[in-house]
Amino acid sequence: MKNTALTKTHESLGAKMVPFAGYNMPVSYEGVNAEHETVRHGVGVFDVSHMGEFLISGPNALPLIQKITSNDASKLTIGKAQYSCLPNETGGIVDDLIVYRIKEEQYLLVVNASNIDKDWEHITKYNKDFNAEMRNLSENYSLLAIQGPKAVEAMQSLTSTDLSAINFYNFEIADFAGIEHVIISATGYTGSGGFEIYCKNEEVKQVWDKVFEAGANFGIKPIGLAARDTLRLEMGYCLYGNDINDDTSPFEAGLGWITKFSKEFVNSESLATEKLHGTKRKLVAFELDERGIPRHDYDIVDNSGKKIGVVTSGTMSPSLNKGIGLGYVPIVFADVGSKIHIQIRKKAVPATIVKLPFYKG
Repeated sequence: MKNTALTKTHESLGAKMVPFAGYNMPVSYEGVNAEHETVRHGVGVFDVSHMGEFLISGPNALPLIQKITSNDASKLTIGKAQYSCLPNETGGIVDDLIVYRIKEEQYLLVVNASNIDKDWEHITKYNKDFNAEMRNLSENYSLLAIQGPKAVEAMQSLTSTDLSAINFYNFEIADFAGIEHVIISATGYTGSGGFEIYCKNEEVKQVWDKVFEAGANFGIKPIGLAARDTLRLEMGYCLYGNDINDDTSPFEAGLGWITKFSKEFVNSESLATEKLHGTKRKLVAFELDERGIPRHDYDIVDNSGKKIGVVTSGTMSPSLNKGIGLGYVPIVFADVGSKIHIQIRKKAVPATIVKLPFYKG
């Protein structure tokens, strides 16, 4: 089990630690609901240093990225980031990721912790045709997500750059918390605004301490992975391994918007055909009509009790105080307003297909 550079800090704060993607990670500090509300209405800090970072450089960096990702990275200018995915050869998804354009011929790919080795092998396989320079920085870099509506105001004293001027999915490389050359990225997985801070492992303790000093008057708190999951689910953001995987296509998962056929990429011909003819199933969002908590792998059933799908993600929404979830169902059940049932133990609980996001802010 790997530790992040802040593991001892989390333990000293009384965090409940759990194994996650091969790392010893804080799942909660004071409880998921309290932490969730902190991020929705104030500012909270997640240690997400388990995420992977690959640096792709050289004249063939962009051609390689165009080949392996579904989105069109040629649209990126320096200082911009893009959500994308790595399609596999059989119609599914190797991983979802964020692509940052750092310099003219240099890109940073940020991938999921559980997929670091798999992604590296996949990209290396295709790089044989491009010979771009690839560096796996995952073991050397830490990542803090400072999230919530008070993040900009709380953190402004730590940097000379104007945080309010960094638009969503843009970033600056600037001074932060006394460290030079930190990536300050207006990204996150919560839907409540804020930043993600990339720095070296040996710098992150200083950054963490100064972030909490600067945020003290704003009620800043450390936040665990459990609240990260409820926050992302309220926004309908896909979680790799739950809502998307090697067997789910971007179109089934509602990720057609990051699948651009302005260029050729891995399996693009077959995905273009799928776009043309449509999919047989679709990832839908649902809210329970009665009390109950839908969980991952619970059956989705029709009026007669026949299984039509499975819940991929589910929780009791702290913001809405009702059961919410995502799951794949046949297209005939996928329209907003359609009625389905979630099999919770021996009871089929009625639910309604809704439009995302669950949480409107």
